[in-house]
Amino acid sequence: MSKRDENSWVWVVIENPDKEEKIVGQLDEKSGISFIPTFESKENSFMCMNFLARDPGKKYEPQAILYEELAAYAKENRFMICFLDGTGKITEKIKM
Repeated sequence: MSKRDENSWVWVVIENPDKEEKIVGQLDEKSGISFIPTFESKENSFMCMNFLARDPGKKYEPQAILYEELAAYAKENRFMICFLDGTGKITEKIKM
């Protein structure tokens, strides 16, 4: 895990890029926790896209976002931020 601050760039998956974009969140049904899958690299975000619950017919795309903006979005929408590696394993959980 690299050091990051509010000006660090991280990667998330965006639903409907370019029109009514939204950050993809996930629900861990076992724990009832809503979280945003977040990645340290674009490569890891691409490798994990098939592990994420997605709606058929919608377009999804990894995009970079400032950590500060992601944290504000997560807090406002009551999501945790979970960093995942390229295999989909959670490497860090951050409560907002």
